[in-house]
Amino acid sequence: MAAGEEGLRALFGSENRRVRTQDRIAAVTFNAAWNDAGLDHTLGELTRRRTPATFFPTGDFADRHPAAIRRIAAAGHGLGNHSYSHPRFRDLTAAARQREVRSADQALRAAGAGRALTPFFRFPYGETGPDEIREVNALGFADIEFTTDTNGWMGTEGGMTVDRAVRRALDALRPGAILQMHVGASEGRADVIDAQALPRILDGVASRGYRVIDLRSLLASPAHPARSPR
Repeated sequence: MAAGEEGLRALFGSENRRVRTQDRIAAVTFNAAWNDAGLDHTLGELTRRRTPATFFPTGDFADRHPAAIRRIAAAGHGLGNHSYSHPRFRDLTAAARQREVRSADQALRAAGAGRALTPFFRFPYGETGPDEIREVNALGFADIEFTTDTNGWMGTEGGMTVDRAVRRALDALRPGAILQMHVGASEGRADVIDAQALPRILDGVASRGYRVIDLRSLLASPAHPARSPR
């Protein structure tokens, strides 16, 4: 069995919304679909604190922002697959869902993801189902979802603030928590709440005695992720 394959297969069949562990560990992740606003601050903060993260860009993002993909990879972070165009998978045929996954993988490779590319997939909108999970597993990807989303992506127009984003992240903190944030802002917005909230989130994680892990460590040995309800 190839290196990492045993750990990967231990994640198959599951909607992995946290890592099953009693250790005070957590993972930090970022989705990317709009633009690369906030990426400078985010990467700088992660580098300054030597904190690993996993980024889940769409293939469309990779096509439009290949330099951002290369910067994430060069900074040592993992890159996962978030579909090509961020559709609702339940509205697609099985063949169309497979094209979304494969096209995104090709776009990330073409953008220069290199060895940072992981066999992790995150469904658009966090909408999963047994059939869809089996499909991505058959393509060689494990589904990695999240324990909580900071909702920073909603912006101030959606009623979010930095304080609220920080509180959402820290209130969800528990052993094995996977925190989801976002790179960029939707069209017409300039504020990137998650980039602003990140230093306080990481401070709060550390002050509560948690250590941030690299999700790629799950590939090193069999993991036992939780099958938690949404």
